[in-house]
Parts: sequence; structure tokens; C-alpha cells
Amino acid sequence: MQQVVFKMKLKPGFEEEYQKRHQAIWPELAQALKSAGISDYAIFQDPETSTLFAVQKRSGTSCQELGKTEIVQKWWAFMADIMETHSDKTPVTVPLQKVFYLA
Repeated sequence: MQQVVFKMKLKPGFEEEYQKRHQAIWPELAQALKSAGISDYAIFQDPETSTLFAVQKRSGTSCQELGKTEIVQKWWAFMADIMETHSDKTPVTVPLQKVFYLA
């Protein structure tokens, strides 16, 4: 199992809407993530910068494969109005490097 950490960025003023949408995550999207081997997925928000920090454990399907699914593409399109995205609606993500770990 691999731990993956990355950051994303909200458009200013959409912090509450982002939380609202994730509180009502589509069951078929949650199932697709689980079926692809993603678990322990958490997203943290820095309210001062609108930066999102995501942490997930991953085994199985790569995110590139998961991103080809209809449900994930539909979710990205749904979120594109409140997040920084590329022209194809994929969220702009920046991988983060682990610099410290205390077991």
C-alpha cells in the first residue's frame, strides 16, 4: 500500500461549497474510489489560502486509470467551477514529498 499526498487549490470564497459537496459525495464515486484500491482518504483545508491537502492510501489502479472512468470525469466537471483545473476539468494537483514521519 502506497501513501499519496498532494495539494489542490479552491477558487476564493468556495470553501463552504467544497465541504458541502464532499459531505454529499456520490455513492457511486465513493465505490469507484474504494474499488480502485483507495482507502483512508482525507482532505484538509487551509482556510487562509484555500489550499487543500489530500492524503490517501492507494493499492491497485493508478489514478490515471481511475481518471478515465465516467464517474470520476463527471465529478471533476461538477467541481470545476470551484477549483483550479486544467482545460480538461482535471484538478490541478501538486504532489507533496514526505519530509518527516513519527511512528
